[in-house]
Amino acid sequence: MKLNKLTYTEGSRNHKEKRVGRGFGSGIGKTSTRGSKGQHSRKSGGTRLGFEGGQTPLYRRIPKVGFNNKNFETKYNTITLQTISNLDITNIDTKILFEKKIISNPKLPLKVIGNFQLKKPINISANKFTKGAIAALEKSKSKFTIL
Repeated sequence: MKLNKLTYTEGSRNHKEKRVGRGFGSGIGKTSTRGSKGQHSRKSGGTRLGFEGGQTPLYRRIPKVGFNNKNFETKYNTITLQTISNLDITNIDTKILFEKKIISNPKLPLKVIGNFQLKKPINISANKFTKGAIAALEKSKSKFTIL
């Protein structure tokens, strides 16, 4: 069997969609297959997502216990030393990185990561540096300031 040789069975694609509510003569007029009375016969007769027929829903039965540190985490703009080396700029800070569209939010603190070996010394000012980044910067005789 090949995908380009697949065909539909003769007559299988001629089924037309039923048009409900078009009078008694159509055979599906009046209640339009909805039955008489009741929640599902109404135009807005559905239920919301998670509704369990009046039973206390699962999201309310399960206890919400415990501490989640995500509410208190500090978000950073992260940049790698490899990205910095590709910029060919000697003085780097948050404003310059935002102007070059490397970081998206200049209000977040900047964190330099990576252990890429820089070819020439640079001046970087950031809020945090990883141990590998500090070692690589010291090896390349670069100046870095922690804000």
